[in-house]
Amino acid sequence: MEFIKEEREDTSDPEEYKTKEAEPQTAKKRKTSPVWEYFDQISFNKVKCMLCSKVLGYNNNTSSMIRHYRALHENKEGNECGHSQAARKQELDEALVTMIVKDTQPFSIVEDVGFRDFVQKLDPSYVLPTRRAVKAMVEAKYAESKEKAKAEVKKVSAVSLTSDMWTSINTDACLAVACHYVDSNTCLNSVLLGVLTFPQTHTAEDLAQVKASLMEEWGITHSVTCLVTDGAADMIACGRELRLRHTVCIAHTLNLIVKKALEQTSALADIRAKARKLVGFFRSSTTAKEKLAQLQQQMGRPTLKLVQEAEARWNSTFEMLRRLVELREPVGAALASLATEIPPLSSDEFSSVSACLALLSGFNDATAELSEEKRVSGSKVLPLLKMLDENLQEEMTDVASPVARQMGEHLKRQLREKLNTLQSMSIMSLSTMLDPRFKAMGFLSPTKASEAIKRLTSECAAIVPTPSASRGAGLVTPGNKLWRHLDDRVMESRRRHSVTADAAVEVQRYLAEPNIGRSEDPLQYWERQKLIYPHLYRLAVKYLCTPASSVPCERVFSKAGEVVSKKRTRLSPKTLEKLMFLNKNV
Repeated sequence: MEFIKEEREDTSDPEEYKTKEAEPQTAKKRKTSPVWEYFDQISFNKVKCMLCSKVLGYNNNTSSMIRHYRALHENKEGNECGHSQAARKQELDEALVTMIVKDTQPFSIVEDVGFRDFVQKLDPSYVLPTRRAVKAMVEAKYAESKEKAKAEVKKVSAVSLTSDMWTSINTDACLAVACHYVDSNTCLNSVLLGVLTFPQTHTAEDLAQVKASLMEEWGITHSVTCLVTDGAADMIACGRELRLRHTVCIAHTLNLIVKKALEQTSALADIRAKARKLVGFFRSSTTAKEKLAQLQQQMGRPTLKLVQEAEARWNSTFEMLRRLVELREPVGAALASLATEIPPLSSDEFSSVSACLALLSGFNDATAELSEEKRVSGSKVLPLLKMLDENLQEEMTDVASPVARQMGEHLKRQLREKLNTLQSMSIMSLSTMLDPRFKAMGFLSPTKASEAIKRLTSECAAIVPTPSASRGAGLVTPGNKLWRHLDDRVMESRRRHSVTADAAVEVQRYLAEPNIGRSEDPLQYWERQKLIYPHLYRLAVKYLCTPASSVPCERVFSKAGEVVSKKRTRLSPKTLEKLMFLNKNV
């Protein structure tokens, strides 16, 4: 703060102060000096500094006040003010970067007139950074966040990977790889390792090379428990190339099971074709669409739209048929009032569709549940498929429709084949056995459950410390070389027996405990029990980090589609990767 000159105050009645020397009062003059912002007049000849409470003499001029302010407060206040403004600027810059990353906004938003006016109204003192500066801030945030994530991942003993491919608006092939692990607090976490573009054809060898490079960069080459992908041939071959345990995404598996059953049911295929034509009419005709909405309002119903089937997803078939059943009356009334030759579904066809929907509803619920990302899901695959099998058989006892019964038989056969395969996979059987909600109850086959217990005991024995050689020293006769080889074999046999016995006791004690509730978190159980079952705890951390599906990576690409929009078609692959990493991990 600069003061140009000292100011001498004008007083209209000097004698007045002589008679009232001891009484504080406000001067009747106008105080024009800026220094009065920091001082308060407490009497006719005294002023008090409002910054440090020091009392100064006052003789109708501000010279002593200015000297005091400059000596003690001017630089300090300026530094504090500057520091406060810099901190505020940094805080707002970080909030801007977070908004751009989370809301997938283009860097050019800082140049948009409307956005700049809006920011000016919120805080006139804030100067928006340039587009280039914003990009630099994003890169700095990416570098910091990635190093932090790497340090966290390197601490864990086991991880599982999910991977998926996607084609951008620029027709670039992109590969996403996500990592899932149980942290030191026994909580499930996920981190996106990378989103990489493939300008060339992506063979299994190309995919394996990129994934191996990512694993090496993140320091997890030797700690990958399982790789989860869709059922594409190149993805399966990639798993073999990397010599990793590989499992096909259960959401894709269920999709194939139901699609095959639907295709094999010829009568239902005819109904679906008729339904697609009907839905297409209402979605393409503005008149028909408005008529349907008007009739729903007249009937006191919520206004719903018909759903069209998508070839790749069986769920869309389910949604299309379910919505047609919901809107049966308004759709029939709309068709009757419109000049169209498209026939509605008949009463028998609606009965068949309703019966089929009852059989398919469990598969729809299973697909949604197994696609969760934040909860342990791999251990739920076998129990859920078992419940699907039992519910399907129960529903089929009351099915009268020949179409639905035929579809149900196809579903049951496909489901049983897949269950038999999955129950024999160690990654699935061990994760189910280590989930305290399910254990042996999660298996359809008692034989497969017994095999899983033996496998679990063997895995547990492999990590139980071997007893020291001193425990069997009494078996060896000192200095007798004749029996040395036999004595060594006996000692080794006793050590192996001891380790196996210890593992068997730990496993049996765990299995003898009652199962926890299905809605409880199995990882919280293991956090409580890690001192009681120390070796099983290590196995639980290893196997319960495996997700049931690769849907987490598919969600990455749903966001990537927003990032690589028409306004951002020139984004470089490196910038895309940084934005997607921050969007998923920050």
